[in-house]
Amino acid sequence: MSADGEALAAAKRLFAGPCDFVWGSAAIDGLPPQSLPEVAFVGRSNAGKSSLINALTGRKALARVSQTPGRTREINFFRLGERLMLVDLPGYGYAKASKGLAAEWQRLIFAYLRGRANLRRVVLLIDARRGAMEPDRAVMELLDGSAVSYCLALTKIDELSPDGRADAVAAAAAEARLHTAAYPEVFATSALEGLGLDALKLHLAALAESHG
Repeated sequence: MSADGEALAAAKRLFAGPCDFVWGSAAIDGLPPQSLPEVAFVGRSNAGKSSLINALTGRKALARVSQTPGRTREINFFRLGERLMLVDLPGYGYAKASKGLAAEWQRLIFAYLRGRANLRRVVLLIDARRGAMEPDRAVMELLDGSAVSYCLALTKIDELSPDGRADAVAAAAAEARLHTAAYPEVFATSALEGLGLDALKLHLAALAESHG
């Protein structure tokens, strides 16, 4: 097996292994101690964060999937194989949330993103059907300013035609090039059909390699 093949096999084993919910907090002062490297998933409400986390780990209900945008109001931590912490952040940009509640969520998300020394990568989810919108760019600018490394993951790519998929990836890549902390590779994924999951697993598993 080639080195690339071995790395992918190891990544698949990691994501197929134990993954347990360990902590949930709706307040920044209630977050768990920092131990494992952390990968955070963030995106607009209903962008498919929970579905992607479930698909990556091969679970049906590890992260709660809701048909109601804005339902997740906590930062949830999942320990993956004693090697990596997956962090599910509340969605942002839900128009029907009250202004006060939306501002509270935003403060929680931004405080986490600015303040976790163990945060190795943010996976910023973009609905492939809509592309990057102003709330997404605001988060990208925050991450740029905080020097927090992030990658763009297009979701629901199966709902586009082949040409539409290529256009969505090209647009996301062009957006990433405008931001100093953005990783150049764009991950086009479908939780429903399993598209692009191996590439994202390989990318994220590499972040756990330095942890003994």
